[in-house]
Amino acid sequence: MRDFVIPKVKNIKPSGIRKFFDIASTIDGVISLGVGEPDFDTPWNIASSAITSIEEGKTFYTSNAGLKELREAIKAYLVENFKVNYDINDMIVTVGGSEAIDLVCRATLTEEDEVIIPCPAYVSYEPCVILAGAKPIVYNLEAKDDFKIMPDKLESLITNKTKILFMNYPNNPTGAIMEYEDLEKIAEIVKKYDLLVVTDEIYSELTYEKKHISIASLPGMKERTILINGFSKAYSMTGWRLGYVCGPNNIIKEMLKIHQFTIMCASTASQFAGIEALTNSANSVERMRNEYDNRRKYVYNRLKKMGLNSFLPKGAFYIFLDISPFKLSSEEFCLDLLNKKKVVVVPGTAFGENGEGYVRISYAYSIESLKIALDKIEEYIEERSH
Repeated sequence: MRDFVIPKVKNIKPSGIRKFFDIASTIDGVISLGVGEPDFDTPWNIASSAITSIEEGKTFYTSNAGLKELREAIKAYLVENFKVNYDINDMIVTVGGSEAIDLVCRATLTEEDEVIIPCPAYVSYEPCVILAGAKPIVYNLEAKDDFKIMPDKLESLITNKTKILFMNYPNNPTGAIMEYEDLEKIAEIVKKYDLLVVTDEIYSELTYEKKHISIASLPGMKERTILINGFSKAYSMTGWRLGYVCGPNNIIKEMLKIHQFTIMCASTASQFAGIEALTNSANSVERMRNEYDNRRKYVYNRLKKMGLNSFLPKGAFYIFLDISPFKLSSEEFCLDLLNKKKVVVVPGTAFGENGEGYVRISYAYSIESLKIALDKIEEYIEERSH
């Protein structure tokens, strides 16, 4: 029988994160600092609103773009928190932020196009660009720049084929942020070369020293920005699979066609939960953010005391640890730590080739779990030094 699978799908590597957890699942007693998932339960008022919607028989399809009440809540939330004002017809409620990434790639890219992806980056960007037929161009983020996008370096990668710049701040896996003055310089280049920005702001509620700024809020940028966000991280709603995408109407309406034929609509119960999250859960978000901040400081200081060099994250819930002194590849370090101490961290190369020399540690875990894992990492470091 002939091979029915097309080459571009075969050539996509499986997720480096998933690969590692498959290995870890075969070992008993593993402690994981690998998953980018809050350890908090979804706040009860949010879960209860979904339960009530089911009890009241609200188990129908919603409109393809999502419940009007939810889109109105998203509109109000973005205006209040990030000073970006979208009409409810300029947004789609999606199955997590991941669907939104796929939608924008399929709606805008051709085989003639290039997309600049600052790396290390969230694992979905490059595969979605490739599946849409376009060519990913890697921008290597560097620790010396605090993992920010530098204007001159960005401009050097732009060609007459460049169509989209991906941005992910607060950043997964580094925890970096971009401030207003940083974004201003990038915005000028985007306008100069007539580019589209796809900004993934899923960690926008999780910043610790300065409030998140959306590039869509800068003058002249809303009309050339696709803003992606969701409920997974800030509201501890990963399994609810609820996100949203906002942007210029001429692009959103084409993305909506793909969404309506492939997805129909996001889960109705999840959408009712989303309304409650946006309208009545600010205190829960603040409580979780404060706890992440405590964990951030604890992990950073413990690693520092071990003599390990790591970038102090300003957002998200990850530390990107420099392991280059150990003379092991990122994957070798992670496998060795797993086999000897049963602790899971993720190789930096899971987020792009220039993640080599780093590992990602998630602090989306209780202080108790973090202490046990870090004690074992400290033992590992001491043993290697001898």
